[in-house]
Amino acid sequence: MTEATPHRYTAELANTIEQKWQAHWREHGTFNAPNPVGPLAPEGKAELPKDKLNVQDMFPYPSGAGLHVGHPLGYIATDVYARYNRMLGKNVLHTLGYDAFGLPAEQYAIQTGTHPRTTTEANIKNMTRQLDQLGLGHDRRRAVATTDPEFYKWTQWIFLQIYNAWFDEDLQKARPIEDLVKDLLSGARQTKDGRNFRDLTTEEKHKAIDEFRLVYLSDSMVNWCPGLGTVLANEEVTAEGRSERGNYPVFRKRLRQWMMRITDYSDRLLDDLDLLDWPEKVKSMQRNWIGRSRGADVHFASPAGDITVFTTRPDTLFGASYVVLAPEHELVDDLVADAYPADVDTRWTNGENTPREAVDAYLRAIAAKSDVERQENKEKTGVFLGSYAVNPVNGEQVPIFIADYVLTGYGTGAIMAVPAHDERDYEFASVFGLPITPVLDGDVSEEAFTGDATHINSANDDGLDLNGLGKQEAIDKAIAWLRDEGAGHEKIQYKLRDWLFARQRYWGEPFPIVYDENGQAHGLPEDMLPVELPQVEDYNPVAFDPEDADSEPAPPLAKATDWVEVELDLGHGKQKYWRDTNVMPQWAGSSWYQLRYIDPTNADAFVDIDNERYWTGPRPDEHGANDPGGVDLYVGGVEHAVLHLLYARFWHKVLYDLGFVTSKEPYRRLYNQGYIQAYAFTDSRGVYVPAAEVEEKDGKFFYNGEEVNREYGKMGKSLKNAVAPDDVVRDFGADTLRVYEMSMGPLDTSRPWATKDVVGAHRFLQRLWRLVVDEASGEVSVVDASLTEDDLKALHRTVAGVRDDYVHLRDNTVAAKLIEYVNYLTKTYPSGAPRAAVEPLVQMVSPLAPHIAEELWALLGNTETITFEPFPEFEEQWLTDDTVEVPVQINGKVKARIDVATDASKDDLEAAALADDRVAGLIDGKTVVKVIAIPGRMVNLVVK
Repeated sequence: MTEATPHRYTAELANTIEQKWQAHWREHGTFNAPNPVGPLAPEGKAELPKDKLNVQDMFPYPSGAGLHVGHPLGYIATDVYARYNRMLGKNVLHTLGYDAFGLPAEQYAIQTGTHPRTTTEANIKNMTRQLDQLGLGHDRRRAVATTDPEFYKWTQWIFLQIYNAWFDEDLQKARPIEDLVKDLLSGARQTKDGRNFRDLTTEEKHKAIDEFRLVYLSDSMVNWCPGLGTVLANEEVTAEGRSERGNYPVFRKRLRQWMMRITDYSDRLLDDLDLLDWPEKVKSMQRNWIGRSRGADVHFASPAGDITVFTTRPDTLFGASYVVLAPEHELVDDLVADAYPADVDTRWTNGENTPREAVDAYLRAIAAKSDVERQENKEKTGVFLGSYAVNPVNGEQVPIFIADYVLTGYGTGAIMAVPAHDERDYEFASVFGLPITPVLDGDVSEEAFTGDATHINSANDDGLDLNGLGKQEAIDKAIAWLRDEGAGHEKIQYKLRDWLFARQRYWGEPFPIVYDENGQAHGLPEDMLPVELPQVEDYNPVAFDPEDADSEPAPPLAKATDWVEVELDLGHGKQKYWRDTNVMPQWAGSSWYQLRYIDPTNADAFVDIDNERYWTGPRPDEHGANDPGGVDLYVGGVEHAVLHLLYARFWHKVLYDLGFVTSKEPYRRLYNQGYIQAYAFTDSRGVYVPAAEVEEKDGKFFYNGEEVNREYGKMGKSLKNAVAPDDVVRDFGADTLRVYEMSMGPLDTSRPWATKDVVGAHRFLQRLWRLVVDEASGEVSVVDASLTEDDLKALHRTVAGVRDDYVHLRDNTVAAKLIEYVNYLTKTYPSGAPRAAVEPLVQMVSPLAPHIAEELWALLGNTETITFEPFPEFEEQWLTDDTVEVPVQINGKVKARIDVATDASKDDLEAAALADDRVAGLIDGKTVVKVIAIPGRMVNLVVK
């Protein structure tokens, strides 16, 4: 800035303007969205706009490292969308809270000796500061953190609603457990084991009811990570069998854990995907995760009773030459023989003398393998149990193995192996020398035949003949035979497993559960909520050797004995109880937080159903008869496609079944934003060095004088290539950062960050500023003049394009169109543009760069915030041209251009071309031998 331009739009001026308007928005509650009822309802009986928008970002975790410029990408996009819709007159709910429980905060606390609440609250404060400086139009009254007791009180309350519910398969919905008890007492429904409920003891009745609950305790195989001192979900374990966080070994171990019956909702979770406006990629990921398939449960008789296997191909039973159990299968111990047969193939024994020795050695060898690693396509391993099962279709004795490629998590944990037609079975059979019998007419000499073909070798003397049949006919016939013979039945199977819902950590939501002296679980009444985390001095987990597979979880809360042991009156007088010392997983709070945003100050309910109905209820008139309701726009990364979104859908459906919400789904529309990437640099050791300190010389890159290697990756702390938004805001202003990030490319794709390119966005805002403000005097420079036809075309075409782009989240093309329009006005009016051309421009810029828009709007003489100004409209008449410019060629070379009516005919084009002075001069004295005229395109005169 020079003395001649004291009023230029600079970073310093931008910072001043931005702080001014952010303070104004806070003071006036500009973005506070009213509710229909409750504390956030407007005073009096003001009617809310029917047209509303509920837009939401995925819950961020408040990291101690703070934000880098990649984090706000989605937040800015939703803010632009929300601001645009406010200008359309909608009541817009937009806020942001924090998913603040979890392992990272606890690990940091352990390392530093600082309580996780202290660090978490500091991180939230810093992140809020960073977000606020970007001018995000959030209703801060609605912000929540999962770590706030008033929030997790309702997380615990929802847990209890699920715990005190069961799934009625007849009605395909959750119902209160009280309804089940009535049915059991009346005899309308039987217990799981068929006993008469009224004949049971009190303790037996408790256990019978627990078998129906949507939340239950189970002795199940879990991923135990001694290095972290907690169990992990399958999704938190890498393919190498190590913890995703910390890279510690993970072992398979049987523990008593809280589980949620998300599997009861498999069909609804799958079928209702069709109701959602979600990316097809995400829907496919959820469909694959749920994994519904039709097949049959088939019973193979064995010394320990029937082994039930699930197969989608019961038509291939005649080719089943052995059975494989998951090593953790409940029948393994009963099936281990005392000794191997004398003629046993030594390949089956793993080099051990007895089946028991072989099994024990094998279990030790695979203890650290994750489910993903066990299913990888590699050399197959396993051991023979010394026992045989009977194939029901031909009566043959088939050997029983355990092998790590079979999992307890899918089907029954047992498979019938048909090596001729399954690649993994073929590999296993080849390693162990097992029979490979084709039952489909295909070549199996080199590999399994997995295509479709007619059946062979598939008939018995008991009425089952599949020979010559195709796939579906043979499946149907096989299932019917199994049913009639009592050897099996048709079944729909799912890959989805019940949700492991407990962690051995300190920093999480305590369970609202206590246990009596008999170990029976009891849910606490609502007036005892929240169960707050105790303030403990030692929140470290019990230390374990990361390699110690035999270690047992010892949750940190177990040390707080004064908190664990309590005397309570739960309706039978004061008794001694013990609290659960596990905590909920981090997914708990994020499974329902969108509902608390709606009613964050409600002390009587997690959300008032009238408020929920307004903000997320179904709107069939607007979205169609099958509208499931939910948040109108939910923006976040595709990495949450399965877990968070599946868990949130499950919780929401239970709440819907129990009548607490009117929407069937939590998120009506989902949009996955891309990532901001940046260059990263490694030294000769392969260690990342700070990208900001790397210098480029002659096409090479150096750090502290040493040449380093350049690569490209996601921006973040680990690659040391993060750029802090604070620095960009300081050097250019928040509006420049917003415009740059939105103009980098389509929102749903990843894009490269280049700080040197940020200046382009800043120069655009400077040109915009100059259209209103004289840089020398500071005076408003617009003039009161009528718009020309060219002005009207440029304006209305920009309005039409920008409106369509805002609706479809194409903010990059919004920026491009606004830049083009600013350039047009700058070029056309170097000494002052018409007010009628500039005011709509400022309004159009407002969602993208709200601070400068507010300032320019005020300078133009307006006294109210631009936030609620109606967005400019366009007129159709200015979107099409009356005339079109057409090139005129002479002997194939363009020599002139003519303006003709857009609907000019061939004859009109020819006449206009011949009448043009320049053309006439060029063909003077020559003969026009041919005229080629294409309406709207060109005219070519062939002359001699």
